[in-house]
Amino acid sequence: MRFPINGVCVKRVRFWPLTGLLVSAVLHQSCVLQAQPVAVRHPEGTVHGFLVLRTMEGKTLAAGDLTQVVHGDRLVSKLVFQFKDGSVDEETTVFSQRGNFRLLSDHHVQKGPSFPDPMDVSIDASTGQVTVRSTNGDKDRIDHLDLPPDLANGLILTFLKNIRTDAAETKLSYVAATPKPRLVKLAIAPQGEETFWAAGARHSATRYNVKVEIGGLAGAVAPLVGKQPKDTHVWILGGKAPAFVRMEGQLYQGGPVWTIEMTNPVWQKSK
Repeated sequence: MRFPINGVCVKRVRFWPLTGLLVSAVLHQSCVLQAQPVAVRHPEGTVHGFLVLRTMEGKTLAAGDLTQVVHGDRLVSKLVFQFKDGSVDEETTVFSQRGNFRLLSDHHVQKGPSFPDPMDVSIDASTGQVTVRSTNGDKDRIDHLDLPPDLANGLILTFLKNIRTDAAETKLSYVAATPKPRLVKLAIAPQGEETFWAAGARHSATRYNVKVEIGGLAGAVAPLVGKQPKDTHVWILGGKAPAFVRMEGQLYQGGPVWTIEMTNPVWQKSK
């Protein structure tokens, strides 16, 4: 999932989803030391799902294709949105789930007319290397970070299906792809149950609010200068087999709020 935002500096900042949050912030070392991995309560398996991305007014912008394949003790998840205007938002995430979820690598690309500033960012969690590839011919930037065990890049929806339902708030770590990649925090809080219908059947989903916490001086100044990121809302169906239902949020910094939902197949009528 993605959740874009901007800091208070003049350079543009991005954060990435499924679908990205981009932030300019610095976390205190104590935040990293206190990070706890997310326990596996509902193991992931092979998945192939279809999504639709729309404006808040209901106009369809892109078709989404989600695949997840098991390779031994690793899972490879790939989410691709193909926009009507030719734009592409693609994220490939590799992770393990031996007791706890652990990100191994994440590669996120946004390009095309729908994205004012293209991005191409890779994270190698085993080495801590974060690579921001240039889209304008400049030299690629490579940084090394001390990555915590609760790193949520590419795994936000998976984590939401596994966090404790009775927790008032859950905090996760996230790598923000600024010109100098940094760690930030996501504060996730349940907002109650909401009703939806599928094929006429009534269901209930928990709505979660995802807030980006900008620490230090940047966090104090951001609301004053209109740079506080918008919260993202995610609906998760609970029970024995939790499932993603809906998301409302921004896919890039300063962008409009769009919705992502599961979609039903439409068959071609026989002649």
